[in-house]
Amino acid sequence: IAGAAELGPLIRKARKRMKLNQEEFAAHAGVGRRFLSELEGGKASVEFDKVLACARAAGIDIFARPRHG
Repeated sequence: IAGAAELGPLIRKARKRMKLNQEEFAAHAGVGRRFLSELEGGKASVEFDKVLACARAAGIDIFARPRHG
């Protein structure tokens, strides 16, 4: 994932699979609905800890590893 523009739609898709509206999912993830809306829209200036909380709530694992090369 190169940025919020790629992650946001993944979170939206997972939320819809869970049959939750933005308000319900935001409460599940512990974030505000406006934050979730901006994240799903691909806004790049979101808070990283909240992004991770949304990914966890959506069942999305995010891994980081050093690049080699």
